[in-house]
Amino acid sequence: MTEQTFVLPDVGEGLTEAEIVQWRVAPGDTVAVNDVIVEIETAKSLVELPSPYSGTVGELLASEGSTVEVGAPIITIGAADAGTPAPAAPATVPEPSDPGGAVLVGYGTGGAVSSRRRKPAERPVKASVGVVAKPPIRKLARDLGVDLSAVTPSGPAGEVTRDDVVKHAEQASVFRNIETPAWGEVREETIPVAAPAASVAAPAASVAAPAADAREESIPVRGVRKATANAMTSSAYSAPHVSVWVDVDASRTMELVKRLKASPDFADVKISPLLIMARAVIWALRRTPMINAAWVDTEDGAQIRVRHYVNLGIAAATPRGLLVPNIKDAQAMKTRELAKALENLTLTAREGKTSPADQTGGTFTITNIGVFGVDAGTPIINPGEAGIIALGAIRQKPWVVDGEVRPRWVTTVSGSFDHRVVDGDGISRFIADVASVLEEPALLLD
Repeated sequence: MTEQTFVLPDVGEGLTEAEIVQWRVAPGDTVAVNDVIVEIETAKSLVELPSPYSGTVGELLASEGSTVEVGAPIITIGAADAGTPAPAAPATVPEPSDPGGAVLVGYGTGGAVSSRRRKPAERPVKASVGVVAKPPIRKLARDLGVDLSAVTPSGPAGEVTRDDVVKHAEQASVFRNIETPAWGEVREETIPVAAPAASVAAPAASVAAPAADAREESIPVRGVRKATANAMTSSAYSAPHVSVWVDVDASRTMELVKRLKASPDFADVKISPLLIMARAVIWALRRTPMINAAWVDTEDGAQIRVRHYVNLGIAAATPRGLLVPNIKDAQAMKTRELAKALENLTLTAREGKTSPADQTGGTFTITNIGVFGVDAGTPIINPGEAGIIALGAIRQKPWVVDGEVRPRWVTTVSGSFDHRVVDGDGISRFIADVASVLEEPALLLD
């Protein structure tokens, strides 16, 4: 039996290394072409690698948690004998995320790959035996803490769909249902940092047991957290940030959200104040184009690149870390299209399936800190952009209207901007425009 070696491929992100997160096979297992054999984490996403060979797994050359360079061998697979029938297809086949996914990752195509986030710690969720739901839907239900047996299915043949699970979950449950662990008896714990990548990754060295009175924990910085840290440090120390904020009476925005939710035209779309905020930002960017620009250093000197399109980034806090996927050409979308795009973007991020292509090319970012009950902040600009805006919590507060104090829905709009690109008057005009739309959404009719 001939043995074949599978090396870590370039997954099309322009990266040089990846971390081995979880092996899906063990020595002696039989695999077929395109069977998922390992899950890796790059700086941008989690990726499932399929096998390019069929046969029997020989040796795993890289251990879980180790960092491996692209081109380094990670597994050997013994080719099936000529007289041996091909192994039967597995009973459960992973659901493809894209019709073009039949091409092996890293083999002749740079297209998007299926990805998902690292499996979180299990939370007690009731069993859902007898419920018809695909594996990705069951995983989403576990992540959101949803009991599938309590969900009303809307799919064909009584199947639970992704929308069924999301609608059943509470707002922002993917974040709010994270349990807070009690203080343990261990005072300090050290988690080993992956060794520098070598041509063949050696198994991780054994680590001494933590002291019984440990109080601290060391977490290795890698993957999404490493990429975020590098990007935020670069932005904070290269772009001179200036931050502004304004309180806004968003009562009419809340009225509009209520009417859209009741409209049959938006019955199958998630509507929230973020949708009106997104429309307000796009409208304001059209009126102050320099906010949608970027500072670019070239061999011929610095330039300001003004984009006449809007790739609207939405900062998404996920269990894997901060992701900023963006909606391409958001300025060309109608309200319903934009609402659907926002919904799909959020669901994809929660499921860990945001592709690297969806995280590049952004021109401006919105961060919805209000879902965490936060009023305002001074966010750091995403590299390659000139500004970021934050939507705070919308609360009922006393507000002076026509000389009388009345309860109104009030929020704070805050933002940070690159002062190299845009001056104070442009920044102030932009923030004022966004606030004006939230106060009177009818301005979007112009």
